[in-house]
Amino acid sequence: MRPFEMWEPSEVAQAVALLDSAHLAPGSRAPRLLAGGQDLLGELKDDLARPAALINLKGIAGLDEIEEVASGGQSPHALRIGSLVTLARIADNATLQERYPLLCAAAVSVGSPQIRSQATLGGNLCQRPRCIYYRNAAALCLKKGGRECFAEGGVNRHNAILGGGPSWIVHPSDLAPALVALDASVELTSPTGTRELSLADFFTLPADGDVLRENRLGPQEMITSLTLPAGGGMTGAMTEKATGGRSGDVRQVYMKFRERESFDFALVSVSMRVRVVDDRIRAARLVLGGVAPIPWRCLGAERLLADKPLEPQSFAAAAQVALAAAEPLEQNAYKVPLATTLIMRAGAALTAETR
Repeated sequence: MRPFEMWEPSEVAQAVALLDSAHLAPGSRAPRLLAGGQDLLGELKDDLARPAALINLKGIAGLDEIEEVASGGQSPHALRIGSLVTLARIADNATLQERYPLLCAAAVSVGSPQIRSQATLGGNLCQRPRCIYYRNAAALCLKKGGRECFAEGGVNRHNAILGGGPSWIVHPSDLAPALVALDASVELTSPTGTRELSLADFFTLPADGDVLRENRLGPQEMITSLTLPAGGGMTGAMTEKATGGRSGDVRQVYMKFRERESFDFALVSVSMRVRVVDDRIRAARLVLGGVAPIPWRCLGAERLLADKPLEPQSFAAAAQVALAAAEPLEQNAYKVPLATTLIMRAGAALTAETR
């Protein structure tokens, strides 16, 4: 690991100001934010990241809080989660378990108890690709400023089948698809102030602009919090229960398939949320993980599900639509039937609650 300085700001304003590389000597490498460190420290050890300084966020008060916030007179209120809240606290929080069991299920699926006790919400959303070529310091792939994505014609078993090109990474976050399905928004802070962005709009495809990046964070910007709307963006009664599925007339489920029953990242994950009235689906959210460079929202499948009966056949049809645009590489075509089956299983789990 290369040497670096450690800076300890006590306020968010100090932290984002320190992101300005002018604080370093001429020619020095730009500083990086340090939260739980589960991804960044791995990059440092593998010589993928070479910052001259780390900005430790742990001394900033308020970034590790979960609190209700007013939301236009609605009850229950929206919920705000600070960027330094650990995945263990998300998984164990009683309010989140009651109202957003989808998120808790995603959080508890991450790594080991030791990892969840250190990994943070902000870090999980901003982690870098896990592609074997990106993680190899000797491979100058497209994601590191090279001229080609080696995965396209090389080892690509774990790479994208949707939204790929010119880079075929998949976004590694388990929380991100769940949070997109919950219509979460993210607060970004810079020296000029704060801005709020839908989490679905926070992530960027490699073809959308800068292939070296995975999100819309500015050069002096950091995630300070995330907000879950009281109603998740759907109309109607939205009281959530921790039964893992039914919550008034809103049901939600998270499923993840990994290569081994250990601590692997998702080969495919499904985050699904539906609003049901009189045994018919009135609104749906369907987001896939492990298949695309961003959390992949299946808009066509959501439209198909609207006003369909709550039955397995509806979800089987939605699964076909969700994977219709898939473009698998040589070694990852298995993800198409895997994702199709997982969507159908998720739908069956939601349907079974009425029986």
